[in-house]
Amino acid sequence: MSNLPIKSKINSLIFQIRGLNVMLDSDLAELYETDTKKLKQQVRRNMDRFPEDFMFELSETEKNELLFKESRLSNLKFSYASIMVFTEQGVAMLSSVLNSKRAINANIEIIRAFVSYRAKLLENDDLRKEIKLLDKKINNSFRFLLKKIDALTPGITRKPHKQVGFKRKDQS
Repeated sequence: MSNLPIKSKINSLIFQIRGLNVMLDSDLAELYETDTKKLKQQVRRNMDRFPEDFMFELSETEKNELLFKESRLSNLKFSYASIMVFTEQGVAMLSSVLNSKRAINANIEIIRAFVSYRAKLLENDDLRKEIKLLDKKINNSFRFLLKKIDALTPGITRKPHKQVGFKRKDQS
């Protein structure tokens, strides 16, 4: 599949919308070397293959947020057509709707990109757990050291601090 010109960029075409990893209809049309209009036409003709968790259309707010974040999509700014987005399962279903050799090869690469994207997210989650564990260990060590320092200086007592801020009349 080395003949895909955007192969190395597929990961950058995956967005998170509504908590799902999705790809835009225009990006998919470019990968399949077809018009976005034709892609949408085929999807609309086969809507029973695309439930809400496979494909959905962006709301106006979601569209505006996406266009604000992604400057490369500025050509969609004044488009009256709604933007369809496809989850990994929706992209797989597109291969049955768009049955060209190019669409099948592009789908294989896109599914691989989704799998690697998911693996990176899991890797980041494992890293986050390790960092939290290290942070907890450091905090415990710090508390232990403070207790030892306080034990070395038993004669020093700390005065209570004067409260800063406004006082209500009933607190006086």
